[in-house]
Amino acid sequence: MEISFDPAKSERNVRERGVPFTMAREFEWDSAVIEEDVRVDYGERRYCAFGYIAERLFALVFTPRAEKIHVISLRKANSREVKRYAET
Repeated sequence: MEISFDPAKSERNVRERGVPFTMAREFEWDSAVIEEDVRVDYGERRYCAFGYIAERLFALVFTPRAEKIHVISLRKANSREVKRYAET
């Protein structure tokens, strides 16, 4: 699946979390659990997907844009999210 992202935001994510948005290209969509984020009106539909990149579970926040996945956030899933994913 093709992705897009803000390069400056990706660089900030690397500094803060050690994870570049380019890693989203390896996200395993087939086994992902995807939930729409309706907590706030963002002006566009946002989703949070939990899925694997290599052997690690990640949380990927994205919005569909022009037939691409636009990455908003990418981070390692925390222990609570790993447990919840395992229960699905």
